[in-house]
Amino acid sequence: MSPTLTLYGYWRSSAVYRVRIALNLKALDYHYKPLHLLRDGGEQHGADYRALNPQQLIPCLLDGDRAITQSLAIMEYLDETFPEPALLPADSRGRARVRELAMAVACDIHPLGNLRVLQRLEAQFGADDVQRAEWSRHWIATGFDALEAMLADNPATGRFCHGDTPGLADACLVPQFYNALRWKLPLENYPTLQRIHAACNELEAFQQAAPEMQPDAV
Repeated sequence: MSPTLTLYGYWRSSAVYRVRIALNLKALDYHYKPLHLLRDGGEQHGADYRALNPQQLIPCLLDGDRAITQSLAIMEYLDETFPEPALLPADSRGRARVRELAMAVACDIHPLGNLRVLQRLEAQFGADDVQRAEWSRHWIATGFDALEAMLADNPATGRFCHGDTPGLADACLVPQFYNALRWKLPLENYPTLQRIHAACNELEAFQQAAPEMQPDAV
């Protein structure tokens, strides 16, 4: 049977990257429909895609004819629809901790370095490549400082962000770590994040989700 899931994305999008990890962890088959975020002013602004997602952002997941947007909402939808293996712990405190870690990335770090923010910095304030890189490093470092403190020496932290099974928080951390490497953020202050990142990337689910492995990678 052909897959009923279709993922609209872009190879280097952090938000799409985390959804790819979730899909891979659950071994779900899906169609991938790339949207180039720069070509022709951004294919995400086209009328057909805008009808699916009025925000004109990625990712968007189609399950049959139902469109789900926002990466965290998509991952929780997958967890409820395809429960095994779980992306969230069974206990309420564990789920709260994992969501806390995931949102620290997806809601607080990632939006400040998103493409449309960097484009606005250039268009409105004349920020050049050096200034935009420094902006990105600053906000990633601010977030990583907090994440390192949240994870280091916490008894709930195991091989991965929460225990010894990868889940929602790891799916958010790894793409943001990719951005940290891309923007050349010094990482010596984040030994716990480095250790978890390395553990994740030993797994095929993370390896196959990497940006360079995608069919639209350039």
